[in-house]
Amino acid sequence: MTILDNILQQKEKEIAQLKTQSFDNTSVERNDVAKVAQSFKQTEQMNVIAEIKRSSPSKGDIDLGVDPVKQAKLYEACGAGAISVLTDETFFNGSTYDLTAVREAVDLPILCKDFVIDTIQIDRAKAAGASIILLIVAAMSPSKLKTLYNYAYEQGLEVLCEVHNEQEMKTAIELDAAIIGINNRNLKTFDVDLTTTERLASMVTNPDTVLVSESGIRTRDDVLQLAASGAEGILVGETLMRSENAPALFNDFKVPLVKGEQSNAR
Repeated sequence: MTILDNILQQKEKEIAQLKTQSFDNTSVERNDVAKVAQSFKQTEQMNVIAEIKRSSPSKGDIDLGVDPVKQAKLYEACGAGAISVLTDETFFNGSTYDLTAVREAVDLPILCKDFVIDTIQIDRAKAAGASIILLIVAAMSPSKLKTLYNYAYEQGLEVLCEVHNEQEMKTAIELDAAIIGINNRNLKTFDVDLTTTERLASMVTNPDTVLVSESGIRTRDDVLQLAASGAEGILVGETLMRSENAPALFNDFKVPLVKGEQSNAR
């Protein structure tokens, strides 16, 4: 079994428990939060989705003692385009409390980073203050993906649709996903290859699709490579969490976007 299989088994248990509980459906939201699908298209520089990440199965403990509000305010001050908050407890030491605290502290779009496979998780993410949810193509059938994708948009949420390979990208394209996240990490081996973004981005022909590259992004050269591949956003967790100079790192990451016919991908 892969790590993803283990995580999804745990999620089934959490969902069963969630359905026996009641939680406050009153959303912690801000009406003026930008839509990522629009705002990322309007910029001339790489958009950074900055992640609050205590730990991960592949990297172990990163910063268990992080103050999510302090970290979120730092990201906002540095010019993040959105903030990703890990809410998985078992594997990433996150929580929905982190998400709510961050929502109350900043005005940016917030991604609920979790393994969503049921509508009740979408309801909870919205109630906690998320404006975007993550749907991982590898985690479900195409029909279930479509059901959850449409449900999220009906709730006023955006969706980051994550892919890892050509078949998953084909599924995301058929879904007409507005925001596609290309994960450079192989889910089975945990190896990272930034050329994954270039390879999968080349399949996308819709100029309105926002492409976000995820995993393994450490340097300005990495970001330049991803921009040339057609990415308009990057999702960065560990590198920012470990950085002792986040403003300088953000400055490095704000490379010019490759627009129009110049893009290798589109």
